[in-house]
Amino acid sequence: MTLFPRPLRFWTAVLVVLCMSAIDIGPAAAALAPSRVSGATSIASARDADMPLAQRVLENKIVAQKLRDYGVVPADAQAQLANMSDGDLHTLASASKGLPSGGDATGAVIGVLVVIILVIIVSQAHEP
Repeated sequence: MTLFPRPLRFWTAVLVVLCMSAIDIGPAAAALAPSRVSGATSIASARDADMPLAQRVLENKIVAQKLRDYGVVPADAQAQLANMSDGDLHTLASASKGLPSGGDATGAVIGVLVVIILVIIVSQAHEP
């Protein structure tokens, strides 16, 4: 009842022992990967961190509608972001952190505050 002849079993066993011993040659080494700063994700200044927040506020439906109600074109407000001082931009970004993506009453109040800040800044920029 032997399926494999004796020499075939012997060489199969030798081959299995050689394969198993060859796998176990290299020692295992584990360590933490070193961290490094990538150029694509580094934030050079607070302004670079605040600019995306402020741009996201201008994309909000409530803020865009309020800007139109006050006679400010959202594209002009977007262009004005580049001319804002670091302090004004940080104030705008800080005020917009509570602005939800949905549309509840708290978001509307914060949106109105952000719009008022933007209107003041844009109107000051257009004065001679």
